[in-house]
Amino acid sequence: MNAPIAIIGTGIAGLSAAQTLHAAGQEIQLFDKSRGSGGRMASKRSDIGNLDLGAQYFTARDRRFVEVVQQWQARGWAAEWTPSLYNSHDGQLGASPDEQVRWVGTPRMSAITRALLGALPVQFACRITEVFRGKQHWNLQDADGQSHGPFSHVIVATPAPQASALLAAAPKLAGAAASVIMEPTWAVALAFATPLDTPVEGCFVQDSPLDWLARERSKPGRDNPHDVWVLHASNSWSKQHLDLPKEAVIEQLYGAFAELIGCAVPSPSFTLAHRWLYARPAQAHQWGALADADLGLYACGDWCLSGRVEGAWLSGQDAARRLLEHLA
Repeated sequence: MNAPIAIIGTGIAGLSAAQTLHAAGQEIQLFDKSRGSGGRMASKRSDIGNLDLGAQYFTARDRRFVEVVQQWQARGWAAEWTPSLYNSHDGQLGASPDEQVRWVGTPRMSAITRALLGALPVQFACRITEVFRGKQHWNLQDADGQSHGPFSHVIVATPAPQASALLAAAPKLAGAAASVIMEPTWAVALAFATPLDTPVEGCFVQDSPLDWLARERSKPGRDNPHDVWVLHASNSWSKQHLDLPKEAVIEQLYGAFAELIGCAVPSPSFTLAHRWLYARPAQAHQWGALADADLGLYACGDWCLSGRVEGAWLSGQDAARRLLEHLA
């Protein structure tokens, strides 16, 4: 009996690979350090419901991803989001000419990864710290010192800085992952009991601590009675204020938001801050996925391609394809 394939990480890249391998009849076992799937597409539970604090939307340009997103839409996992979109430049608000099609998970972003995970075997709250090779098979060790295995192949689908440590058995792959610089992002949610008097539903921001803001209720399937806004700080601001206490982050980003939005902004009835340490790669790469087929070790993630949700999905496909080709 062949040993199963281990996949570390249940973000969109890991689940993309898992689905393809499962469909090809391979036995897989997923691991994730979080309590649920999704990675940066995860939705955060809060006192006022689920909040999309990570990926705000995604676009589909590659034909393969377009087809998959259409399937997600047909199954009710995703819907098109058509916000009233603005740009803010030097404190001036103007309508955005951007007409790309944007997609979101419904009724929340994590609906997609939850559906992709389905009934696949997964171990949550299990942080893998080491991937090591025995005579014929791979074994994994977690942060509690527990060993998992044996596995025939391992796919590492975590952000690059975490991946480089797990790829130590293949120095070339580890070096490639270590060369990727990931940028941080502070995310803040603000809820208001009375809706703000503004037509803005999404806004790209320049010359501000903020980079992006979105009105949650403008997204399909969201039924929160509060007027919830999600703010993303710019990478440079986030980097400079990486260790700022959450209260101070909320205060500063609330101030920037109130200044920019062009209407009266009362005190929020609810606030929450979350720090994404590895929000996106600083630059795009064209690796598809990293592979040492002879060893049976692979890595995938948005950092192998574009830094977008689409890039993560395509990278997972690439890792699975290479692994299946090697098995053939």
